[in-house]
Amino acid sequence: MKKRLYIGLLVALGVSGLLSGCGKDSSERTEINSRNEESRTEEEAVKEDMGNGKENRDQNAIQVIPTSEVRELETGLSIVRYEGEYGFDAFLEQGGAGSDADVAAYITSLLDQEIHMEGTPFGCSTLSVKSQNGGYLFGRNFDWNPCNGWIVSARPENGYSSVSTVNMDFIRTGGVDLSQLPDSAQAFVSLYAPLDGMNEKGLVISVNMIQDSSGIRQDSQKPDLTTTTAVRLLLDRAADVEEALELLRQYDFHSSMGMMVHLAIADADGRSVAVEYVDNEMVVIETPVVTNFYLAPGEKQGIGTAQSHTRYEILVETLEEQGKMTETEVRDALDRVSKNNFREFEHSLQDGMRLGGSDEADFAYPIETTEWSIVMNQETKELIYYHRENYGRAYIVPVE
Repeated sequence: MKKRLYIGLLVALGVSGLLSGCGKDSSERTEINSRNEESRTEEEAVKEDMGNGKENRDQNAIQVIPTSEVRELETGLSIVRYEGEYGFDAFLEQGGAGSDADVAAYITSLLDQEIHMEGTPFGCSTLSVKSQNGGYLFGRNFDWNPCNGWIVSARPENGYSSVSTVNMDFIRTGGVDLSQLPDSAQAFVSLYAPLDGMNEKGLVISVNMIQDSSGIRQDSQKPDLTTTTAVRLLLDRAADVEEALELLRQYDFHSSMGMMVHLAIADADGRSVAVEYVDNEMVVIETPVVTNFYLAPGEKQGIGTAQSHTRYEILVETLEEQGKMTETEVRDALDRVSKNNFREFEHSLQDGMRLGGSDEADFAYPIETTEWSIVMNQETKELIYYHRENYGRAYIVPVE
């Protein structure tokens, strides 16, 4: 049985825990302007990109080909690839999971190591727009305090290839530092905690929080999904928005970490929706922009942070003014709504002292940043990452 074989493999490798980022030295980092299977001169690379409609691509972009080794691209951002079976079909067949604890218990049963999944509220912004070069682009900001972000390439045996992003700080294990595990084990666990991503069909998804005391706890006797396992399901099995919605309707949704969330989903044909759960009922809203407040008509509409309304208005205005956009224009739009423009979550050391703290570690609230921004090209099936609001450095990651 594949599950038992995988457990045996992990035991043979000396696995006793779960995941974390682990960096390699600079000699192991990905090369610039080249793929593993071929070598191109800079001139050839420029000509090829021009021919593929990428003439407006960020000229400082570094193309990164993920491998099975976890590689640190820079502090707080790593990349890895996982190929083959990771137990997700079996997870669905046994009814899924109705809580993060249940997901953790399932992973624990595979790895024989205590796992925990937890987190705190985060903010996000997304937009979907037609590309000037053909096809569609999807932009995504993930706003949180400084964290350990992972770019995870998945090549499942029974599903679509995809690239997703994981906040590894949301995952904990007992008794061992996550970074002590083999890279394959760390990558395995990360597959159950994606917050956004794109698959080989150009289907993209992003989790966006809503500040509301309610959570999502559907109970109609269907199999169960948490927020992150819903993202995994759609990346693995949905080719377009309609297929994604049909899949979601087959499960009871339970929001991870007790947070109210909605999902921004878009496909390569340009359809873009927000999926919300109002009073535990799934509602679909056609929209190119999603931030952190309810969009569904009714008494909940508009509930969320004031700042999320401001970010929404900026992005809507940008789309109305430009109509079609290039990758770099989507990048610039994400820059305009990044956390550097909104300081309400930052507190000075003096503020911390007034609240009874003795040093920076005693802040009442963490300093929030835009930890990652992504421009997803649904035509070329590439994700362009910017880390911690450094929009002068980009990492291009192909889905396949």
